[in-house]
Parts: sequence; C-alpha cells; structure tokens
Amino acid sequence: MHAAGPGSFPATRLRRNRQHHWLRAMVAETTLAPADLVWPLFVHDHAAPLPIAAMPGVERLPIEGVVRAAAEAVTLGIPAIALFPATDPALKTADGAHALDPDNLVCRTVHAIRRETGDRLGILCDVALDPYTTHGHDGLLVEGRIVNDETVAVLCRQAVVLAEAGCHMVAPSDMMDGRVGAIRAALDAAGRHDVGILAYAAKYASAFYGPFRDAVGSAASLGTADKLGLGDKKTYQMDPANALEAIREVALDVAEGADMVMVKPAGTALDIIHRVKTTFGLPTLAYQVSGEYAMIQAAAGHGWLDGARAAAESVLVIKRAGADAVLTYFAPVLARALFARG
Repeated sequence: MHAAGPGSFPATRLRRNRQHHWLRAMVAETTLAPADLVWPLFVHDHAAPLPIAAMPGVERLPIEGVVRAAAEAVTLGIPAIALFPATDPALKTADGAHALDPDNLVCRTVHAIRRETGDRLGILCDVALDPYTTHGHDGLLVEGRIVNDETVAVLCRQAVVLAEAGCHMVAPSDMMDGRVGAIRAALDAAGRHDVGILAYAAKYASAFYGPFRDAVGSAASLGTADKLGLGDKKTYQMDPANALEAIREVALDVAEGADMVMVKPAGTALDIIHRVKTTFGLPTLAYQVSGEYAMIQAAAGHGWLDGARAAAESVLVIKRAGADAVLTYFAPVLARALFARG
C-alpha cells in the first residue's frame, strides 16, 4: 500500500483552514472594504426626501440630502458616489436639451458637493439623455429609431457641461458607437484633460433596470416611446445572450481612451466581469443594479433570507469575479458594517 501523498486525503484536509473565524479571515482570497464601493445617489429638486417604493431604504434626495450623504461617504471611506437626477417632467423635451444646461439639477448638486468635500470624494456623473427626454431613451429619437452620430454630438456637449460643473469622471452609459473617443476629444478641447471617462462598455438590455427607471422617472417616458414603436432599448444596449460581443465593445472603448470600464448588470454578468478584467487588465467596475438590490430587499423583507448577509455575499462575489469596485445601493450599509468591524 502506498502512503497518501501531500495533496490527497487523509494527509490533506481542507477543512482545517475553515475551523476558526480568525483562520478563515486569514486565508480569504477575496476581501471587501469600503474602498471597493461606489454609492449611487438619486437627486430631485424638492425640499424633502422621497422613498422609492421598489427600492426599500433608497430615496430621492434633495441637494442638501445628497451633500450630507457625500459627507457620510467620506467618513465611511467610500471613495466615490454616482449621481442620477430625477428631472422635473416639465423640463423634459424630445431632444433632452436640459442636459446641456449648466444650471441643471446635476450641475448644481455637483457644485454643492464639491464645496463640502473638495477632492476627498470622487463624483461620477452619468452621460446619457434618458433623464431629460420625453421618450425616455438615452439618445435622440428620430423617425422611430435612435440615431447614433447625432446623439454622440449632444453627449459630448453634456460631458463638457458636467466636467465644467466639477465632476471628476464622466460615465457615458448610452451605448452609442464611438462616443468614448468623441467625448475624450471634446473634454480635451475644453481643457479638461483631468476628467476621466468611465465607459459603460458592456451594458446589457436587462430586465433588472425597472426600479431605477422608476427612480429617475424614465419608465413613464418609455411608455410614451412604446406608442411610437420603440418601447425598449435593445437597438443600442447589448443582448444578454452575447459574451464575445462584450469583449469587442470593451476593446473599442479602451482603444478610444476609456480610463475605466463598466459591466452592467453585475450579478448576471459575472463571467463577463472576469473576462474583461483578465483580457484588458484595466480598472473594471460593475453595477449591482436596482433590480438586483430590490430582489434581496424583497426576500429579506419577507424573512426568506438574511438581508445583511445576502447583501455582503452578493457584492463580494462581484469583486471575486474581477471587479475593482462595485456600484451598489448597499454601499452605505456595507461600509458601516465594515467600518464597525474594522
């Protein structure tokens, strides 16, 4: 009889390293810290917060509320926030022109945050037209289709307006072809070489965006577009069936000058996160979207699972897949828990 080798049972018992909390912590391959989180925040032009029914624990905040959240993020060690406006319907137009107003809600919010936090907190601003259009699409709708190049021209102007307001990084989430290179050129021409681009490079046409669209008010607008024959975003957001296409999308954005890339949604694209990170080695972010958040909160609300543990595990595995940071509505809850533990 041959003695068992060092890599086989019973000489090797992998459970030995799982026996104690301190030992599990010591050998953990992936860890989660506040610095791994980005906090998405919704802002509206009203005096009081407004709960978002489909996202328990998340509210539309007035500018002052966003500033307080930003200050808390600094205290908790969260490195950045991402801003999304709930635009007054009276300011929405077919061409989304309010996106270019340097005194719009997002720009005023950025100014207010910068006065409070300076450069201690990163501010990421979404570049897309859906919060500003009457039809709820990310681009210009012309004769029943979303036009690409004309949209890109508007997005370039929006990006410069946001940069001038003081955001640290613009995040084009529209999925138009060629927009990253065009935005980089526009920012550089405006002397804003310092402003980075986080490209939503692999953004899928997902069923998990519903609560977000309610939060920013684009769901109702998309209902208007549905009457025009374009009630979804499948002509520009990616088909969830495709993986190789995601790699091509990321490659194009990297070639055009993206500083970081985003995969969205996160939980249904762990394979894409891993492939993007290992293929390009670029800072890779992932967005745990509103529907993912809502599912966990709904199950926890019914007592079907431990909400705090499920939230932490869901974000940890996104990082394990290869994400350098995760946009998640759980950010403040997780950061508080991690801060208390540390």
